[in-house]
Amino acid sequence: MITGVFARGAAMRVEIVNPAQEPEWDRKILATRGYCCFHTSAWASVLADSFQYQPRYFILQEQGALRGLLPMMEVRSLPTGRRGVSLSFTDYCEPIAADQEAFGALFDAVLAYGRQAGWQYVELRGGRRFLPEAPAFARYLHHQLPLQGGEQELLAAFHLNTRRGIKKAAGLGLSVRFDNSLQSVRDFYRLHAMTRKRHGVPPQPFQFFARIHELILKRNLGWVVLASGAGENVAGAVFFHFGDQALYKFGASDPRYWKLYPNDLVMWEAIRKYLQLGYRELSFGRTECDNDGLRRFKASWGSTESELSYYRYDLKAGRFLAEEADRLGHYAGYLKKLPEPVLGIIGQLLYRHMG
Repeated sequence: MITGVFARGAAMRVEIVNPAQEPEWDRKILATRGYCCFHTSAWASVLADSFQYQPRYFILQEQGALRGLLPMMEVRSLPTGRRGVSLSFTDYCEPIAADQEAFGALFDAVLAYGRQAGWQYVELRGGRRFLPEAPAFARYLHHQLPLQGGEQELLAAFHLNTRRGIKKAAGLGLSVRFDNSLQSVRDFYRLHAMTRKRHGVPPQPFQFFARIHELILKRNLGWVVLASGAGENVAGAVFFHFGDQALYKFGASDPRYWKLYPNDLVMWEAIRKYLQLGYRELSFGRTECDNDGLRRFKASWGSTESELSYYRYDLKAGRFLAEEADRLGHYAGYLKKLPEPVLGIIGQLLYRHMG
């Protein structure tokens, strides 16, 4: 393993750490501007434990305080090669840096380490403000909802159809519960596998969700929200929260019950809960630009839409790569036809190499 300290002058000392081995990590993160749920030690441990990735978090410190962070996961795979990703299976992960100079020191250190470690490329899931001239490798949409005012004020900003859906779902007798038990994760995963099949995408291994339960939900950094009726779970979502921010990470539902508007009720009850607990903002995560249905759903909650850019730096060529077509999307039609158990096996085999 390559370790060490990278520097750009005496004032820019960059170190590499593993958040799981830093007892005060989350406290330091909370003291920065620009933190999110994905910067936590818990999320680093989920990725490392689930997929055997190696955390390589590049930091700038001053008198014990964190002044800059560029978190990386080192992915080692025979089929797909070795690279650094910030961060694997993460919707967005903005670098934490006070200015361009700080980001430059961190990024230079990442490139230097990557060349020594034999990485093919470095991928950043965010960082647009520091890379205004670099071409994006992939583009997505990000929706965020400020949690301000009261419930009625928030409701008034929702799309009319969304308000109607919430009212109908409540009137049809659906109930919603918040839980962090392993059984609630299993209940959600059943809906999740069903939803992934409908989209033509293999589900992540259940081990991944088991680690989310152990390292995030049990530590009160998130919960599963499930809507049920007549004793059956019909829709659900997994939320993370950290500091004053909340994140909608996964959503799933049984299409046989869409007429009951369970997804609307799950989201509304989560928004209400986070508002009552004093959270400042809810992120709806990333959305593919051509997924009009999901885009409308997220926008219908009065959220603000922005562009989310991913960047890929080819270490051999010494340059950022331009946007590439989504090759996996061509297989969605075939994958939709496969039974759920077969899709599950595909997910078990492939996800570690896809990070």
